[in-house]
Amino acid sequence: MIIAGVDEAGRGPLAGPVVAAAVILCEGGIAGLDDSKKLSAARRATLEREILARCTVGIGMADVAEIDEINILQATLRAMTRAVEALGVMPDHVLVDGNRLPRWGYSAEAVVGGDALHPCISAASIIAKEHRDRIMIAADADWPGYGWARNKGYGAAVHMEALRRLGPTPLHRRSFAPVRQAELALGS
Repeated sequence: MIIAGVDEAGRGPLAGPVVAAAVILCEGGIAGLDDSKKLSAARRATLEREILARCTVGIGMADVAEIDEINILQATLRAMTRAVEALGVMPDHVLVDGNRLPRWGYSAEAVVGGDALHPCISAASIIAKEHRDRIMIAADADWPGYGWARNKGYGAAVHMEALRRLGPTPLHRRSFAPVRQAELALGS
């Protein structure tokens, strides 16, 4: 039976895309998998390389325009669907971290805390986080001052101060209240 694990990264930040990953683990699995938030950056990077080299991986994203148009939940579900479609293999069953499933034809179940319970979801968690982090680190070079290389678009103090001072960038989610408020305050 082919089982894919799915998780996302980037639902809460004020900027950047939401990224989902789907992973079908390789024969024998990968040692040391866990929820990406519980792993050091160095350990995540090592595991990511091993997962990409040995497992079947699909990545899906929803950009800021989609997030603002259909809301973050729907954009997340869309990214998850894209991730499973990007596997190139039809899974028999999909395990999704969380309490919601996309509307799709796959046999699937939502598993709250699944990234700590199912290795395939843990692997997806690592892939999604590492992929999104690289996007935000690159964006930091394009839009300096927001601290994205460190805060990845979350509402850290340096990001909030820059948002008030510099205003939103094209990567900011205007449907999120702090971004909307900063935009209104600056008269953008």
